[in-house]
Amino acid sequence: MRSGRAGTLPAAIGALCRALPLESRPAPETFRLAKFDRPQASLRRVLSPKPAEISTQIRFVKSVLWYHGYGRPEFYQLPSDGSVGSRELLLAFSWLLNRINLLEQLLIANRVKIGDETSVCTCEGNLPNTWKGRTEIVPELCLKSEVDVRYLQWLNGRLRFQWRNLHVDHQEQCKLFHKIHSYTVGCHIDHTIGHFSVTEVDLVRQPHSYKQLLQLLESETSRLEAFLEWKQLEPVYWHWMVMNQPNIKDVKSEERELPDEREFCAAVRTITEAVELKLSDLKYHCAHKKNGMHGPYRLVFKDKTVISELRMQEAKLGRQLKRLQEECRHKLDQIAEGLAGVICIPPTKR
Repeated sequence: MRSGRAGTLPAAIGALCRALPLESRPAPETFRLAKFDRPQASLRRVLSPKPAEISTQIRFVKSVLWYHGYGRPEFYQLPSDGSVGSRELLLAFSWLLNRINLLEQLLIANRVKIGDETSVCTCEGNLPNTWKGRTEIVPELCLKSEVDVRYLQWLNGRLRFQWRNLHVDHQEQCKLFHKIHSYTVGCHIDHTIGHFSVTEVDLVRQPHSYKQLLQLLESETSRLEAFLEWKQLEPVYWHWMVMNQPNIKDVKSEERELPDEREFCAAVRTITEAVELKLSDLKYHCAHKKNGMHGPYRLVFKDKTVISELRMQEAKLGRQLKRLQEECRHKLDQIAEGLAGVICIPPTKR
């Protein structure tokens, strides 16, 4: 049985690598070297897709793992030069594979988009339970020294400015989509859509560009085929992550001795606890699931009736916002009345 698993292990890791995006795809040998903490094996490029300096990539990976609730302290103590920590990156990568379905998310994010899409989220109460206990890591790692309040205010202003720019760009994009969709009404063969997308208009204007689109579709098909193969061989990968522990204590890196069997077992237990936490989150969300839209949706041009319905919904949300603001103002007044010798000055209206 063990020899059979060993025979299918290269196929499992190979399918996993082929299912990853091409620009961040590691070699299958990288996984074996990373398990033995070899410095030349790093999965940093998979977790940080955008090219950047090593220190920037490591900070980005740590922030992403912290956001999703990864609680292994040894990972956050890795140096920023990337000299060590390939095994910790392998554990973190495997945790993301199981915790947030990383492979499925990468396939969705890198798929070929023929139609015009936008991201929508109308979910309520969707904060995961993994936010509990994150403050145990933050003060130790992120707040080692005091930070000037003025610097935080500057960061907040910069974030608000970037958010406004993003909102303006999104509005301009919607206007361009509306022009293309309204000008090509009745041209699409699918009557449920009824109009061309930006990609389809580009194919009409430049027919020779279909070759590039065909190559992208073929690449996506190969990744999907590799994903199906990976789902069949996935148990072999997890068995490999847990087993073969006695061989670890005999392997030494060039600079330092690797962690012993008990330390690696503790890392495996961390992943097991993450699986249990994922199951608890899943049960919680299933029990409190509400009807809401979440994820990418294709933009389809509709008539004025839909626009009027959206305006009615906008007015309803505006009334709810005003009511909530009044409630917050009333609560602040009650709190201010209990403060002796304190004068509260409201902010100036803009």
